[in-house]
Amino acid sequence: MSPRAPETSVAADLSATTDPSATTEPRSSHGSADPLRRAVRLLDVDLRRAALALLLGVLALGSAIALAAVSAWLIARASQMPPVMTLTVATVSVRMFGISRGLFRYLERLASHTVALRGMASLRTRIYAALAGGRLDAVAALRRGDLLARVGADVDAVGDVVVRAILPGAVAVVLGVGSVAFVGVFHLGAAAALAGCLVLSGIVGPWLAARGAATTERRTARARSDMAAVALEIVDDAAALTVSGNLRSRREALAEADGRLAAATDAGARTSGLAAGIGTLAVGLAVVATMLLAIPSVTAGTLGPVQLAVVVLTPLAVFEITQTLPAAAIQMHRSRQAAARIMALLDAATPEGDGAPDRDGPPEKDDVLDDIAEVDREPQAGIPAQRSTARSLTALSLTARDLACGWPGTAPVVAGLDLDLRPGRSVALVGPSGTGKTTTLLTLAGLVDPVGGSLTLDGRPVRTASHDTVAQHVVLTTEDAHVFSTTVLENLRVARGDVAEAQAVAALERAGLGEWLAGLPDGVLTTLGADGATISGGERRRLLLARALCSPATFLLVDEPAEHLDPATADQLVADLLRAGRGTDQPRGVVVATHRLSALAAADEVVLIDEGGVVARGTHASLLVTQATYRATVDGEHTTTTTRSPGATR
Repeated sequence: MSPRAPETSVAADLSATTDPSATTEPRSSHGSADPLRRAVRLLDVDLRRAALALLLGVLALGSAIALAAVSAWLIARASQMPPVMTLTVATVSVRMFGISRGLFRYLERLASHTVALRGMASLRTRIYAALAGGRLDAVAALRRGDLLARVGADVDAVGDVVVRAILPGAVAVVLGVGSVAFVGVFHLGAAAALAGCLVLSGIVGPWLAARGAATTERRTARARSDMAAVALEIVDDAAALTVSGNLRSRREALAEADGRLAAATDAGARTSGLAAGIGTLAVGLAVVATMLLAIPSVTAGTLGPVQLAVVVLTPLAVFEITQTLPAAAIQMHRSRQAAARIMALLDAATPEGDGAPDRDGPPEKDDVLDDIAEVDREPQAGIPAQRSTARSLTALSLTARDLACGWPGTAPVVAGLDLDLRPGRSVALVGPSGTGKTTTLLTLAGLVDPVGGSLTLDGRPVRTASHDTVAQHVVLTTEDAHVFSTTVLENLRVARGDVAEAQAVAALERAGLGEWLAGLPDGVLTTLGADGATISGGERRRLLLARALCSPATFLLVDEPAEHLDPATADQLVADLLRAGRGTDQPRGVVVATHRLSALAAADEVVLIDEGGVVARGTHASLLVTQATYRATVDGEHTTTTTRSPGATR
């Protein structure tokens, strides 16, 4: 997928497909490094807890093997009718091993899942931190559903490798060696036969299972992709397909893709079935081989009949340790694929590819940008960046010189932009849809690197500043900023965690939501639905504006604040927003990207963008005189406003 087209929302870039497996992975800067090893390191596994889980796993399966060996001895010895007292220890041991097997299994599950779940939480935290402080194009280039799959199912798969692959494999190695040594005490030939059968069941079988899983995934990837595409087409365009008569053909295409998926799954299942059969075959071979090798020793008098029973029957329990290895091999393969997708995401977000959220390291101590005390770090208004509850410095400037804006690997959508933004100054970016206004705002916010030219924050290149530092001073509110399923107050506290109720009310009134707030049952403590589902589109936009006004950042960037609003309200909001930075208590620099031109008299400067560059700039009044197209657009907006609101005046 090519990088995001200009002037589309970030969310739109995530709507290309529902099939994560079809995503093209960027080339890793780590070369041939095993992605699973890298991902497992990011789990921050507690070695002491992992060792405890391993010990408990060994004790659980060891109890099962000991139970089989002692039971074999007890049955064989009891057949000789010895004094009952000679069987007491064995009888008690059978009970002990039977109880301890279940107990140790329970404790092992607790310990191993604690390791895995804590590791998943650690990995997700690292991913969130890397994405929040990393390159925006790393997320925007993903297709729909892929991001959720990587931080959800893929992280689960990497965590599962601990419980379902690494620990079972380690337990199998320890107990396999121990069991062979135990049988070797009685008969070396039987021990060698057991070792060979364990290799067959514990290595050859899992290898075939992993090969079958790889074949299945390779053959089903295309079928899954086709099924997802056709199903999405049917769901999205059911009405049009019905009217055109194509719904039947699309259903047939869906059935055909499902048939290919089933056939590919069956082909892989044959290999997996062979792997399972090898495990069963190995058990039988071990029993027969140990019996045939040990019987001559009984005849020769070097091995007792009771010992023969132990040597022959113990392998029946030993092979329990290899039963989970085919599934472990399959899990290892799946986890490696998931790790590759996760590490590709982290590598794209952090150019060093180390998964760290801060790509540029700490800034210099003497820089004025770092004159901030300890800060609380929470998402910024509209963009998941960082924020500060400390005072914002008002001596900063955001300066662009010959700035070229675009997405990596593509031609600039805007070039030659000069901008001098200071607290108290407002600039409006206007132009037709698709001319790069949103991309320009993302670049000014430091979320997308400039393609050319320079962008500095108080004289320091934004490209080399840490994301935390930039986000403390520049806040961007996009069209698709998220509204959380919590109270109105908490939604505003996304921008600043210490916003009081009175401050929240003031911000909402400033954003034109005074009447709406008065109608809420619990005021600012009213809970909103998920992503603003319980409010209208216009109310959602104004709520995001109120959140932006609560931010302590020096520079406020807003993308299309007039969307979903009637013309009169839109003009009033745009005008109020452009004047918002001129307050004496907290002056701000404001940049607004908008289609509405009527309210731009409140802007200190209007920059007209078209055809990949700046075609005109000046005050609203000067552009009305010099730009005929600009004047015609404003006249059209006034006509529309007058038609919809008869009482309105030009």
